[in-house]
Amino acid sequence: MIAVREGWELDVMRSAGRKLAEVVARVTERVAVGMTTKEIDAITEDAILAVGAKPAFKGYKPGKVAYPASICISINEQVVHGVPGKRRLHEGDLVSLDFGLVYGGYYADTAFTLLIPPGDPLDQALLDGTREALYVGVAQARHGRRVGDIGYAIENYVTPLGFGVVTDMVGHGIGRRLHEEPSVPNYGRKDTGAPLVPGMVIAIEPMITRGGGEIKTLADHWTVATKDNSRSAHFEHTVAITPKGPEILTTLDPVPLLQPNIR
Repeated sequence: MIAVREGWELDVMRSAGRKLAEVVARVTERVAVGMTTKEIDAITEDAILAVGAKPAFKGYKPGKVAYPASICISINEQVVHGVPGKRRLHEGDLVSLDFGLVYGGYYADTAFTLLIPPGDPLDQALLDGTREALYVGVAQARHGRRVGDIGYAIENYVTPLGFGVVTDMVGHGIGRRLHEEPSVPNYGRKDTGAPLVPGMVIAIEPMITRGGGEIKTLADHWTVATKDNSRSAHFEHTVAITPKGPEILTTLDPVPLLQPNIR
């Protein structure tokens, strides 16, 4: 069942989203070449606890193996769910950071990709295109439209750029649980899928590659990578559907109304 949030619930989710944006800002300023992904995980967990929240990912167990960390860090050909460890960041790495927390019983989820300089211009183009695709999708998150409008907009933005869309991983509803209905694919047809109504909260998260969209899961049971080893980028925001338009919750700069080309 798709949840429609009451006003007080949205207020709690706004607080959760803002706290997560604060965590992102704290962690980002400390990411540097030479750090291990495990070190970034420790910084992230401390930052989440410091804002009075709990890590959303640590211990999450939809399958056989619980996720062991507080952040997902996916590098280069890794798409999502990369498990932190001994790997160090190097110049030219394309690094996707996926954050989540729980506050007041509600979840917030956000992600972004950074390119450690000096980077490949094609990787920068992928990063820019994926980030823009997120906001193109967010612009469709309006009352009276449908989930398929979001996926259609994302797919039709990135495909002409020459990039691939990962179709086996999708966005999702979010609230009392990290993953709720509806699924929010990054592809689709207009006027299809669940109707979007005020009070719905969804995580929109394009996962885009420089190659094909096929993926594989690595031996750790979590890290998802491209089958063709092409590089990937990932951007995500938690977004509320309101009577006035889409409201991004996971930001320090509230943007209640978005146009398709806002970054």
